[in-house]
This record gives sequence, structure tokens and C-alpha cells, in this order.
Amino acid sequence: MTIRWLLAAVHLLALGVGLGAVWARGRALQAPLDVPALRRVFYADTWWGIAAVLWIGTGLLRAFGGYEKGAFYYLHNHFFWAKMGLLAARISFVQAVLVVLMVLAATAMARGYGVPAR
Repeated sequence: MTIRWLLAAVHLLALGVGLGAVWARGRALQAPLDVPALRRVFYADTWWGIAAVLWIGTGLLRAFGGYEKGAFYYLHNHFFWAKMGLLAARISFVQAVLVVLMVLAATAMARGYGVPAR
């Protein structure tokens, strides 16, 4: 039970890391791209990568490692696929909005929405 809680907590904490990173990268890209600005871009990108590793790693464990509802639930859930599609986007400010939409999809999915009627 503790591992499920910790995986969920790290999965959601990565939201703050990822949201801050894409926002910081977007701000850094608005400035003239001199050496200090590029350092800020690369620093923010590093944190975005850390968030992605946390999201994907904990997400895979939760979905397919037997800690949550199981692979069938996730693979047949429309909100899961929407969340995966949103993860694939690549533009900084759009990514910030998409991260928030991912949270909406994840919380809808966790409450049983999006699964076809049996």
C-alpha cells in the first residue's frame, strides 16, 4: 500500500517540476538567445527531462507493474490515451497548458470516467 502511495505522490510531484520547467523554458526563449539565455533554456530543458522520466517511470509502474488498476483498465481508457497524446506535445507554453490538461485527464481516469460500458 505504501509503494502505491509513493508512486502516486512522485507521479504528481513531477507535475510541479514539469510545469515550472516548461514555463521557465518558454520565458527563456523569449529573450535574445545569448549565452546566459541559452544556459537558462538548457537548464529548464534538463528539469523537463527529469519530470518526463519521473512521469513515464512512475506511470509505467503504476499502469503495468500491478500497483494500480491494471493494464486492461489503462489501455481501454479514452482519458489515458488523451493523456498520452498530450505528453507528446513539444511547444513550451502549450506544454504548460497540456500538463494541466493531463492532470484533468488523469483525475477523470482515476475516478472511472472514459471506460466504455461493458
